[in-house]
Amino acid sequence: MKTRNIKQIVKPQPAHFVGDGFRVHNFIPSMPNMDMKQMDPFIMLDYNSKYEFGPSEIPRGVGVHPHKGFETVTIAYKGRVEHGDSSGGGGVIGEGDVQWMTAASGVLHKEFHETEWSKTGGEFQMVQLWVNLKREDKKGPAKYQAIENKTMAKHLLENDMGLVEVIAGDYNGTKGSVSTFSPIHMYNLKAKAGLETKFAFPSGYTTLLLVLEGEVKVNGTIVATDYVAHMDREGEEFTVEVTKDAVVLIISGEPLNEPIAHYGPFVMNTTDELVAAVEDFNSGKFGDLS
Repeated sequence: MKTRNIKQIVKPQPAHFVGDGFRVHNFIPSMPNMDMKQMDPFIMLDYNSKYEFGPSEIPRGVGVHPHKGFETVTIAYKGRVEHGDSSGGGGVIGEGDVQWMTAASGVLHKEFHETEWSKTGGEFQMVQLWVNLKREDKKGPAKYQAIENKTMAKHLLENDMGLVEVIAGDYNGTKGSVSTFSPIHMYNLKAKAGLETKFAFPSGYTTLLLVLEGEVKVNGTIVATDYVAHMDREGEEFTVEVTKDAVVLIISGEPLNEPIAHYGPFVMNTTDELVAAVEDFNSGKFGDLS
């Protein structure tokens, strides 16, 4: 296999709040060489690095808002989130869980700190990723997939060095339970210092690693906590060496190679489609969510 090299190591920029409950660093599309086209099919990556929220009787979060034309993937590492959407999906995303919501033809959505967790507060750490959909899939019905950590596919590493949680795609024969509209691999590597292992994805895929805990070397280059290793599209295989006990989100996906027209929570292919999306939202076609 040909080595896949690092394109860039990306430092987290100052965080901003989304609503009042999510303190995020945005990597996609705001960072250099990480716009929506360059990171296709991944069109947004918000990372809520560890942050201590105090107690609140009124849960913090983001009220009712629309989505159309893509999927949102929320991964909880610390804290708990309560959410719902106008298609009937919803529930609580607990620590280690994943919520994969397909907005497609349009939904209303809301997300808050879980009510009981909010009353005590605590450490909060989450990732939200937006995954684009092909033109024909943007017209489909909304869908919701909840993946609890206790049922998530896990591949144990040799010598009790840790594990790979497979959210989507396949890792060495262990398959994730999420169904995707285009080829996507998404893993959490949770490993002890001293592990050295290889990952491989098809040449041409968009690939990145976000270090949530600890420190790793990717092809010999250090990637520290809260940093991203953005990989070249050329090549397949790269080496990850864990230098401090680590948790690493690894994602890789096949680009859709379609035009992208973006306005706020709407991601379509043309400006005319964006105008239609806004009209659909304003006319109530996304349903009701009180």
